[in-house]
Amino acid sequence: MKRRITLKGLFAALLFCGISLTASSQTLKDVFSNSETPLVYLGIDFSKTRILDQGNADDIRNRLYNSINQLVVDEFKKFDIKGAFRKSYVENYASAVSEKNQKANLSDIISNNPSDFNFMKESDIVTAVKGLDIKGKEGVGVVFIMEAMRKVDKKGDAAIWVTFVDLKSKKMLMTERMVEEAKGGFGFRNYWASTIKELIDDIDKKKFKEWKKRYAE
Repeated sequence: MKRRITLKGLFAALLFCGISLTASSQTLKDVFSNSETPLVYLGIDFSKTRILDQGNADDIRNRLYNSINQLVVDEFKKFDIKGAFRKSYVENYASAVSEKNQKANLSDIISNNPSDFNFMKESDIVTAVKGLDIKGKEGVGVVFIMEAMRKVDKKGDAAIWVTFVDLKSKKMLMTERMVEEAKGGFGFRNYWASTIKELIDDIDKKKFKEWKKRYAE
């Protein structure tokens, strides 16, 4: 016996498909309103970073950038991204920035120009997002784009753009520049990694609530 498809049945089927597609498409509202909405951590992008300090550019690019990223991965409980964003689960995909960081221009890394601490515009962040290695990923990701690190009179701080990304389209969903103090630590890696720890703590204590109010309420 042939089955007849009524208009009512067709409408119901289309409605179901529409709901299914909507459910699989995550937005900033989902990220900030639902702890079960997955989030993908994409690492720290150092590809355009300016360092207003002394240092060996070759060693910084070829060893230390990766070392800082690896530290965050290895100590994921200390660098509590999951807690800061109120998530049940955060996928770690810091390899999204690995190749980009290795291609950083050596001549641009060390700077003695104070204005280089604030040289990036939002359009630069859009370009940086397009260069992420996230093929095959879906949902929403967050990447920390390091604009600059500086040390003045033995005090250090870093300018970091917290950036949310639609992984399938590589569209930037939101970005905000934050400046964090370096709280010490032995050696280049630990010293500058402390700014990432401060960043995550600030998101946890203050920024998450602000962003949730802005994007999810």
